[in-house]
Amino acid sequence: MLTDIVDAVDDRSARGIAAAIGRLVTSGSLPTNSRLPTVRSLSHALGVSPTTVSEAWQTLAAVGAIEARGRLGTFVRHPIGPGAPRRYRRVTEGPGHFALDLSTGTPDPALLPDLGRVVAVVSRQSLTSSYLDQPVLPELDAILREQWPFVPEDLTVVDGALDALDRVAAVVVRLGDRVVVEHPTFPPLLDLLDQLGVEAIGVDVDGEGMLVDGLRAALAHDPSAIFLQPRAHNPTGVTMSTSRAQALSALLATSRAVIIEDDHSGGIASSKPISLGASLPERTVHIRSFSKSHGPDLRLAGVGGAHDVIAAVANRRLLGPGWSSRILQAVLVALLCDPSTDDILQHARDEYARRRAVVAEVLADSGVPFTDGDGINLWMRVADERSSLLKLAAQGIGAAPGEPFMVRDDADSLRLTVGLLQGSDATIESTARRLAGAAGFTASRAGQR
Repeated sequence: MLTDIVDAVDDRSARGIAAAIGRLVTSGSLPTNSRLPTVRSLSHALGVSPTTVSEAWQTLAAVGAIEARGRLGTFVRHPIGPGAPRRYRRVTEGPGHFALDLSTGTPDPALLPDLGRVVAVVSRQSLTSSYLDQPVLPELDAILREQWPFVPEDLTVVDGALDALDRVAAVVVRLGDRVVVEHPTFPPLLDLLDQLGVEAIGVDVDGEGMLVDGLRAALAHDPSAIFLQPRAHNPTGVTMSTSRAQALSALLATSRAVIIEDDHSGGIASSKPISLGASLPERTVHIRSFSKSHGPDLRLAGVGGAHDVIAAVANRRLLGPGWSSRILQAVLVALLCDPSTDDILQHARDEYARRRAVVAEVLADSGVPFTDGDGINLWMRVADERSSLLKLAAQGIGAAPGEPFMVRDDADSLRLTVGLLQGSDATIESTARRLAGAAGFTASRAGQR
Protein backbone atom coordinates (compact mmCIF):
# COMPACT_ATOMS: atom_id res chain seq x y z
CA MET A 1 0.00 0.00 0.00
CA LEU A 2 2.84 2.40 0.83
CA THR A 3 4.28 1.97 -2.69
CA ASP A 4 0.86 2.54 -4.28
CA ILE A 5 0.41 5.81 -2.41
CA VAL A 6 3.92 7.04 -3.21
CA ASP A 7 3.40 6.25 -6.91
CA ALA A 8 0.07 8.13 -6.92
CA VAL A 9 1.46 11.34 -5.39
CA ASP A 10 2.67 13.79 -8.00
CA ASP A 11 2.34 16.90 -5.85
CA ARG A 12 4.09 16.50 -2.52
CA SER A 13 2.32 19.33 -0.74
CA ALA A 14 -0.26 18.50 1.91
CA ARG A 15 -3.03 19.36 -0.55
CA GLY A 16 -1.46 17.16 -3.24
CA ILE A 17 -1.00 14.17 -0.92
CA ALA A 18 -4.61 14.44 0.28
CA ALA A 19 -5.86 14.69 -3.30
CA ALA A 20 -3.86 11.62 -4.39
CA ILE A 21 -5.15 9.50 -1.52
CA GLY A 22 -8.66 10.80 -2.17
CA ARG A 23 -8.40 9.58 -5.76
CA LEU A 24 -7.22 6.17 -4.58
CA VAL A 25 -10.17 5.95 -2.19
CA THR A 26 -12.66 7.01 -4.87
CA SER A 27 -11.26 4.51 -7.38
CA GLY A 28 -11.37 1.68 -4.85
CA SER A 29 -7.60 1.21 -4.87
CA LEU A 30 -7.75 1.97 -1.15
CA PRO A 31 -10.86 0.09 0.04
CA THR A 32 -12.87 1.05 3.08
CA ASN A 33 -11.22 -0.15 6.32
CA SER A 34 -7.77 -0.25 4.73
CA ARG A 35 -5.10 0.65 7.28
CA LEU A 36 -3.02 3.60 6.07
CA PRO A 37 0.74 3.90 6.58
CA THR A 38 1.90 5.82 9.63
CA VAL A 39 2.66 9.49 9.27
CA ARG A 40 6.33 8.81 9.91
CA SER A 41 6.65 6.03 7.30
CA LEU A 42 4.80 7.95 4.59
CA SER A 43 6.72 11.16 5.23
CA HIS A 44 10.00 9.23 4.98
CA ALA A 45 8.91 7.52 1.74
CA LEU A 46 7.82 10.81 0.15
CA GLY A 47 10.76 12.81 1.46
CA VAL A 48 8.54 15.37 3.17
CA SER A 49 8.10 16.43 6.78
CA PRO A 50 5.69 14.59 9.11
CA THR A 51 3.83 17.90 9.47
CA THR A 52 3.00 17.89 5.75
CA VAL A 53 1.54 14.38 5.96
CA SER A 54 -0.37 15.29 9.15
CA GLU A 55 -1.96 18.23 7.35
CA ALA A 56 -3.01 15.91 4.53
CA TRP A 57 -4.51 13.52 7.09
CA GLN A 58 -6.47 16.42 8.63
CA THR A 59 -7.87 17.38 5.23
CA LEU A 60 -9.00 13.82 4.56
CA ALA A 61 -10.49 13.44 8.05
CA ALA A 62 -12.45 16.67 7.61
CA VAL A 63 -14.39 15.16 4.70
CA GLY A 64 -14.84 11.81 6.42
CA ALA A 65 -12.46 9.91 4.11
CA ILE A 66 -10.28 8.55 6.92
CA GLU A 67 -10.61 8.07 10.66
CA ALA A 68 -8.12 7.55 13.47
CA ARG A 69 -8.73 4.56 15.73
CA GLY A 70 -6.25 5.27 18.47
CA ARG A 71 -3.35 2.85 18.68
CA LEU A 72 -4.84 0.70 15.92
CA GLY A 73 -3.89 3.35 13.39
CA THR A 74 -5.66 5.39 10.71
CA PHE A 75 -8.15 3.73 8.39
CA VAL A 76 -10.02 4.52 5.18
CA ARG A 77 -13.74 5.06 5.57
CA HIS A 78 -16.46 5.84 3.08
CA PRO A 79 -16.57 9.63 2.58
CA ILE A 80 -19.81 10.96 4.08
CA GLY A 81 -19.27 14.69 3.82
CA PRO A 82 -17.56 17.33 5.94
CA GLY A 83 -18.18 17.08 9.64
CA ALA A 84 -20.86 14.43 9.37
CA PRO A 85 -22.51 13.93 12.80
CA ARG A 86 -21.77 10.20 13.04
CA ARG A 87 -22.90 9.74 16.64
CA TYR A 88 -25.93 11.99 16.29
CA ARG A 89 -27.07 10.02 13.25
CA ARG A 90 -26.86 6.76 15.19
CA VAL A 91 -29.25 8.18 17.78
CA THR A 92 -31.72 9.79 15.36
CA GLU A 93 -31.72 7.34 12.43
CA GLY A 94 -33.41 4.25 13.80
CA PRO A 95 -34.72 1.28 11.78
CA GLY A 96 -38.07 2.93 11.11
CA HIS A 97 -41.38 4.01 12.59
CA PHE A 98 -42.21 2.91 16.13
CA ALA A 99 -45.58 2.85 17.81
CA LEU A 100 -43.73 4.24 20.86
CA ASP A 101 -40.45 6.01 20.14
CA LEU A 102 -38.40 6.60 23.30
CA SER A 103 -35.22 7.40 21.36
CA THR A 104 -35.83 11.06 20.59
CA GLY A 105 -34.78 13.00 23.69
CA THR A 106 -37.61 15.46 22.98
CA PRO A 107 -40.33 16.75 25.34
CA ASP A 108 -43.96 15.66 25.28
CA PRO A 109 -45.77 18.21 23.04
CA ALA A 110 -48.85 17.90 25.25
CA LEU A 111 -46.88 19.37 28.19
CA LEU A 112 -45.61 22.47 26.34
CA PRO A 113 -47.20 25.92 26.69
CA ASP A 114 -49.69 26.88 23.96
CA LEU A 115 -47.97 29.46 21.76
CA GLY A 116 -51.10 30.46 19.88
CA ARG A 117 -52.25 33.25 22.21
CA VAL A 118 -48.85 34.85 22.76
CA VAL A 119 -48.01 34.69 19.04
CA ALA A 120 -51.22 36.60 18.32
CA VAL A 121 -50.25 39.28 20.84
CA VAL A 122 -46.68 39.54 19.59
CA SER A 123 -47.79 39.77 15.96
CA ARG A 124 -49.35 43.17 16.72
CA GLN A 125 -46.11 44.58 18.11
CA SER A 126 -43.50 46.60 16.27
CA LEU A 127 -40.34 44.78 17.26
CA THR A 128 -37.55 46.28 15.20
CA SER A 129 -37.02 48.86 12.51
CA SER A 130 -33.27 48.63 12.01
CA TYR A 131 -30.48 46.15 11.49
CA LEU A 132 -28.61 48.16 14.11
CA ASP A 133 -30.99 47.41 17.00
CA GLN A 134 -29.54 45.49 19.93
CA PRO A 135 -29.36 41.72 19.26
CA VAL A 136 -31.17 40.90 22.52
CA LEU A 137 -34.50 42.49 23.41
CA PRO A 138 -34.00 44.60 26.55
CA GLU A 139 -36.94 42.86 28.27
CA LEU A 140 -35.44 39.42 27.63
CA ASP A 141 -31.98 40.56 28.72
CA ALA A 142 -33.42 41.77 32.04
CA ILE A 143 -35.36 38.52 32.64
CA LEU A 144 -32.35 36.34 31.87
CA ARG A 145 -30.03 38.30 34.13
CA GLU A 146 -32.52 38.06 36.98
CA GLN A 147 -32.79 34.25 36.54
CA TRP A 148 -29.08 33.57 35.91
CA PRO A 149 -27.39 31.33 38.52
CA PHE A 150 -24.56 33.89 38.88
CA VAL A 151 -23.95 37.48 37.83
CA PRO A 152 -22.81 37.21 34.18
CA GLU A 153 -20.14 39.56 32.89
CA ASP A 154 -21.94 39.57 29.52
CA LEU A 155 -24.99 37.93 27.97
CA THR A 156 -26.40 37.22 24.51
CA VAL A 157 -29.03 35.02 22.85
CA VAL A 158 -28.42 32.42 20.12
CA ASP A 159 -30.45 29.80 18.25
CA GLY A 160 -30.67 27.02 20.83
CA ALA A 161 -28.28 25.05 23.02
CA LEU A 162 -26.47 23.28 20.18
CA ASP A 163 -25.88 26.57 18.38
CA ALA A 164 -24.48 27.93 21.64
CA LEU A 165 -22.13 24.95 22.10
CA ASP A 166 -20.95 25.29 18.51
CA ARG A 167 -20.25 29.02 18.76
CA VAL A 168 -18.64 28.90 22.20
CA ALA A 169 -16.45 25.93 21.30
CA ALA A 170 -15.26 27.73 18.17
CA VAL A 171 -14.03 30.55 20.39
CA VAL A 172 -12.56 28.50 23.23
CA VAL A 173 -10.85 25.47 21.66
CA ARG A 174 -8.31 24.99 18.88
CA LEU A 175 -7.16 22.06 16.77
CA GLY A 176 -5.27 19.57 18.91
CA ASP A 177 -6.61 20.84 22.24
CA ARG A 178 -7.78 18.50 24.95
CA VAL A 179 -11.13 19.10 26.61
CA VAL A 180 -12.99 17.37 29.44
CA VAL A 181 -16.52 16.05 29.01
CA GLU A 182 -18.79 13.88 31.10
CA HIS A 183 -18.86 10.16 30.36
CA PRO A 184 -21.39 9.43 28.95
CA THR A 185 -22.40 12.68 27.28
CA PHE A 186 -24.53 14.17 24.48
CA PRO A 187 -23.51 12.70 21.07
CA PRO A 188 -23.66 15.97 19.06
CA LEU A 189 -21.09 17.48 21.44
CA LEU A 190 -18.69 14.63 20.69
CA ASP A 191 -19.36 15.03 16.95
CA LEU A 192 -18.65 18.75 17.24
CA LEU A 193 -15.38 18.16 19.08
CA ASP A 194 -14.36 15.62 16.43
CA GLN A 195 -15.00 18.19 13.72
CA LEU A 196 -12.87 20.74 15.55
CA GLY A 197 -10.01 18.25 15.83
CA VAL A 198 -10.21 18.20 19.62
CA GLU A 199 -9.44 15.27 21.92
CA ALA A 200 -12.23 14.59 24.42
CA ILE A 201 -11.29 13.19 27.83
CA GLY A 202 -14.26 11.51 29.46
CA VAL A 203 -14.79 11.74 33.21
CA ASP A 204 -17.36 9.46 34.86
CA VAL A 205 -20.41 10.81 36.68
CA ASP A 206 -22.21 9.52 39.73
CA GLY A 207 -25.45 10.63 41.37
CA GLU A 208 -23.95 14.05 42.22
CA GLY A 209 -22.26 14.88 38.92
CA MET A 210 -18.74 14.66 37.49
CA LEU A 211 -16.33 12.76 39.75
CA VAL A 212 -13.75 14.94 41.50
CA ASP A 213 -10.94 12.38 41.27
CA GLY A 214 -11.65 11.84 37.59
CA LEU A 215 -11.47 15.56 36.88
CA ARG A 216 -8.25 15.82 38.89
CA ALA A 217 -6.65 13.15 36.68
CA ALA A 218 -7.95 14.83 33.51
CA LEU A 219 -6.51 18.21 34.52
CA ALA A 220 -3.04 16.68 34.34
CA HIS A 221 -3.51 16.85 30.54
CA ASP A 222 -3.99 20.66 30.65
CA PRO A 223 -7.43 20.83 28.98
CA SER A 224 -8.57 24.10 27.46
CA ALA A 225 -12.25 23.59 28.35
CA ILE A 226 -14.60 21.62 30.61
CA PHE A 227 -18.07 20.79 29.23
CA LEU A 228 -20.71 20.13 31.89
CA GLN A 229 -24.45 19.55 32.12
CA PRO A 230 -25.24 20.83 35.62
CA ARG A 231 -28.78 19.42 35.87
CA ALA A 232 -30.94 16.79 34.14
CA HIS A 233 -27.81 15.44 32.45
CA ASN A 234 -28.41 13.85 29.06
CA PRO A 235 -28.43 10.84 29.00
CA THR A 236 -28.34 9.90 32.71
CA GLY A 237 -30.64 12.53 34.26
CA VAL A 238 -28.07 13.29 36.99
CA THR A 239 -28.09 16.73 38.61
CA MET A 240 -24.94 18.15 40.18
CA SER A 241 -25.13 18.61 43.93
CA THR A 242 -24.10 21.87 45.60
CA SER A 243 -21.25 20.16 47.43
CA ARG A 244 -19.96 18.58 44.20
CA ALA A 245 -20.11 21.95 42.42
CA GLN A 246 -18.05 23.49 45.21
CA ALA A 247 -15.49 20.66 45.06
CA LEU A 248 -15.14 20.94 41.27
CA SER A 249 -14.83 24.73 41.51
CA ALA A 250 -12.04 24.44 44.07
CA LEU A 251 -10.20 21.98 41.85
CA LEU A 252 -10.59 24.19 38.77
CA ALA A 253 -9.53 27.38 40.52
CA THR A 254 -5.92 27.04 39.38
CA SER A 255 -6.71 25.60 35.94
CA ARG A 256 -6.76 27.62 32.71
CA ALA A 257 -9.80 25.72 31.43
CA VAL A 258 -12.97 27.58 30.46
CA ILE A 259 -16.08 25.98 32.01
CA ILE A 260 -18.97 25.58 29.58
CA GLU A 261 -22.28 24.59 31.19
CA ASP A 262 -25.21 23.34 29.11
CA ASP A 263 -28.46 23.75 31.07
CA HIS A 264 -30.56 22.35 28.23
CA SER A 265 -33.59 21.25 30.25
CA GLY A 266 -34.32 24.65 31.75
CA GLY A 267 -37.85 24.96 33.04
CA ILE A 268 -38.70 21.23 32.98
CA ALA A 269 -35.94 20.30 35.42
CA SER A 270 -37.26 19.82 38.95
CA SER A 271 -33.93 20.74 40.53
CA LYS A 272 -32.82 24.33 41.05
CA PRO A 273 -30.31 25.99 38.70
CA ILE A 274 -26.71 25.35 39.69
CA SER A 275 -23.46 26.63 38.25
CA LEU A 276 -19.73 26.67 38.87
CA GLY A 277 -20.00 30.30 37.82
CA ALA A 278 -21.04 31.09 41.39
CA SER A 279 -17.37 30.54 42.29
CA LEU A 280 -15.63 31.14 38.95
CA PRO A 281 -17.72 33.72 37.05
CA GLU A 282 -14.83 35.03 34.96
CA ARG A 283 -14.12 31.54 33.53
CA THR A 284 -17.64 30.15 33.21
CA VAL A 285 -20.03 30.26 30.25
CA HIS A 286 -23.55 29.14 31.15
CA ILE A 287 -26.06 28.14 28.45
CA ARG A 288 -29.79 28.13 29.24
CA SER A 289 -32.07 26.65 26.59
CA PHE A 290 -35.84 27.12 26.36
CA SER A 291 -36.50 24.48 23.69
CA LYS A 292 -37.52 21.58 25.95
CA SER A 293 -39.53 23.72 28.33
CA HIS A 294 -41.24 26.35 26.17
CA GLY A 295 -41.10 24.92 22.64
CA PRO A 296 -38.47 23.23 20.44
CA ASP A 297 -39.20 25.54 17.51
CA LEU A 298 -38.43 28.66 19.53
CA ARG A 299 -34.76 27.76 18.94
CA LEU A 300 -33.55 30.14 21.63
CA ALA A 301 -30.89 29.90 24.31
CA GLY A 302 -29.30 32.48 26.55
CA VAL A 303 -25.50 32.45 26.80
CA GLY A 304 -23.98 34.33 29.71
CA GLY A 305 -20.80 34.53 31.70
CA ALA A 306 -17.18 35.31 30.83
CA HIS A 307 -17.11 38.58 28.89
CA ASP A 308 -14.27 37.70 26.50
CA VAL A 309 -16.04 34.55 25.31
CA ILE A 310 -19.54 36.05 25.05
CA ALA A 311 -18.26 39.15 23.24
CA ALA A 312 -16.35 36.99 20.75
CA VAL A 313 -19.49 34.93 20.05
CA ALA A 314 -21.63 38.05 19.56
CA ASN A 315 -19.05 39.74 17.34
CA ARG A 316 -18.68 36.68 15.12
CA ARG A 317 -22.47 36.46 14.70
CA LEU A 318 -22.45 39.97 13.27
CA LEU A 319 -20.74 38.46 10.20
CA GLY A 320 -23.42 35.76 9.90
CA PRO A 321 -27.02 35.80 11.13
CA GLY A 322 -26.43 38.95 13.21
CA TRP A 323 -29.03 38.11 15.84
CA SER A 324 -31.70 35.59 16.77
CA SER A 325 -35.18 36.54 15.59
CA ARG A 326 -36.57 39.32 17.77
CA ILE A 327 -40.05 38.04 16.98
CA LEU A 328 -39.20 34.72 18.63
CA GLN A 329 -37.53 36.59 21.48
CA ALA A 330 -40.75 38.55 21.99
CA VAL A 331 -42.74 35.31 22.05
CA LEU A 332 -40.41 33.99 24.75
CA VAL A 333 -40.71 37.21 26.76
CA ALA A 334 -44.50 36.94 26.58
CA LEU A 335 -44.33 33.35 27.82
CA LEU A 336 -41.94 34.17 30.63
CA CYS A 337 -44.13 37.05 31.78
CA ASP A 338 -47.41 35.12 31.57
CA PRO A 339 -48.38 33.82 35.06
CA SER A 340 -50.07 30.78 33.52
CA THR A 341 -46.75 29.59 32.08
CA ASP A 342 -45.42 28.86 35.57
CA ASP A 343 -48.41 26.61 36.25
CA ILE A 344 -47.90 24.79 32.93
CA LEU A 345 -44.22 24.22 33.62
CA GLN A 346 -44.90 23.00 37.15
CA HIS A 347 -47.43 20.51 35.79
CA ALA A 348 -44.83 19.34 33.23
CA ARG A 349 -42.19 18.90 35.93
CA ASP A 350 -44.59 16.91 38.11
CA GLU A 351 -45.72 14.75 35.21
CA TYR A 352 -42.19 13.97 34.01
CA ALA A 353 -41.21 13.09 37.58
CA ARG A 354 -44.21 10.75 37.90
CA ARG A 355 -43.39 8.96 34.65
CA ARG A 356 -39.73 8.52 35.59
CA ALA A 357 -40.63 7.25 39.05
CA VAL A 358 -42.99 4.57 37.70
CA VAL A 359 -40.36 3.25 35.28
CA ALA A 360 -37.61 3.42 37.91
CA GLU A 361 -39.66 1.34 40.35
CA VAL A 362 -40.29 -1.40 37.79
CA LEU A 363 -36.62 -1.52 36.71
CA ALA A 364 -35.47 -1.69 40.33
CA ASP A 365 -37.89 -4.50 41.12
CA SER A 366 -36.69 -6.34 38.00
CA GLY A 367 -33.02 -6.08 38.96
CA VAL A 368 -32.11 -3.87 36.00
CA PRO A 369 -29.31 -1.35 36.70
CA PHE A 370 -30.22 2.20 35.72
CA THR A 371 -29.44 5.83 36.46
CA ASP A 372 -32.37 8.12 37.16
CA GLY A 373 -32.44 11.74 38.20
CA ASP A 374 -34.25 14.65 36.60
CA GLY A 375 -35.66 15.74 33.25
CA ILE A 376 -37.07 13.47 30.58
CA ASN A 377 -34.42 10.75 30.12
CA LEU A 378 -33.35 7.58 31.93
CA TRP A 379 -30.12 5.60 31.36
CA MET A 380 -30.69 1.83 31.46
CA ARG A 381 -27.94 -0.79 31.49
CA VAL A 382 -28.49 -3.82 29.24
CA ALA A 383 -26.73 -7.15 28.79
CA ASP A 384 -26.28 -6.60 25.05
CA GLU A 385 -27.12 -3.30 23.37
CA ARG A 386 -27.94 -4.62 19.90
CA SER A 387 -30.04 -7.49 21.24
CA SER A 388 -32.03 -5.16 23.50
CA LEU A 389 -32.70 -2.70 20.68
CA LEU A 390 -33.97 -5.51 18.46
CA LYS A 391 -36.20 -6.92 21.21
CA LEU A 392 -37.76 -3.53 21.79
CA ALA A 393 -38.13 -2.81 18.06
CA ALA A 394 -40.01 -6.10 17.66
CA GLN A 395 -42.49 -4.74 20.22
CA GLY A 396 -42.80 -1.38 18.45
CA ILE A 397 -40.62 0.49 20.94
CA GLY A 398 -37.69 2.67 19.90
CA ALA A 399 -34.72 3.40 22.16
CA ALA A 400 -31.45 5.27 21.67
CA PRO A 401 -28.31 3.08 21.58
CA GLY A 402 -25.82 3.88 24.31
CA GLU A 403 -22.62 3.66 22.23
CA PRO A 404 -22.91 7.14 20.61
CA PHE A 405 -23.01 8.70 24.09
CA MET A 406 -19.74 7.03 25.11
CA VAL A 407 -16.37 8.75 25.14
CA ARG A 408 -14.75 5.33 25.61
CA ASP A 409 -15.93 1.73 25.65
CA ASP A 410 -18.18 0.94 28.60
CA ALA A 411 -21.06 -1.26 29.71
CA ASP A 412 -23.88 -1.62 27.17
CA SER A 413 -26.70 0.84 27.85
CA LEU A 414 -29.75 2.50 26.31
CA ARG A 415 -31.13 6.00 26.70
CA LEU A 416 -34.88 6.03 27.19
CA THR A 417 -36.90 9.23 26.91
CA VAL A 418 -39.40 8.12 29.53
CA GLY A 419 -40.90 11.61 29.59
CA LEU A 420 -42.85 10.55 26.49
CA LEU A 421 -44.67 7.75 28.33
CA GLN A 422 -48.28 8.89 28.58
CA GLY A 423 -51.19 7.39 30.46
CA SER A 424 -51.91 6.05 33.91
CA ASP A 425 -49.38 4.49 36.26
CA ALA A 426 -50.65 1.06 35.22
CA THR A 427 -50.15 1.84 31.51
CA ILE A 428 -46.61 3.08 32.11
CA GLU A 429 -45.84 0.07 34.32
CA SER A 430 -46.83 -2.23 31.46
CA THR A 431 -44.36 -0.53 29.12
CA ALA A 432 -41.69 -0.46 31.82
CA ARG A 433 -41.95 -4.23 32.23
CA ARG A 434 -41.27 -4.62 28.52
CA LEU A 435 -38.25 -2.34 28.88
CA ALA A 436 -37.00 -4.43 31.79
CA GLY A 437 -37.56 -7.66 29.87
CA ALA A 438 -35.52 -6.38 26.92
CA ALA A 439 -32.59 -5.49 29.19
CA GLY A 440 -31.61 -9.16 29.35
CA PHE A 441 -30.87 -9.29 33.09
CA THR A 442 -32.05 -11.47 35.91
CA ALA A 443 -31.90 -10.00 39.40
CA SER A 444 -28.87 -12.15 40.28
CA ARG A 445 -26.97 -11.24 37.10
CA ALA A 446 -27.67 -7.57 37.54
CA GLY A 447 -26.18 -7.63 41.02
CA GLN A 448 -22.90 -8.95 39.59
CA ARG A 449 -22.40 -6.14 37.07
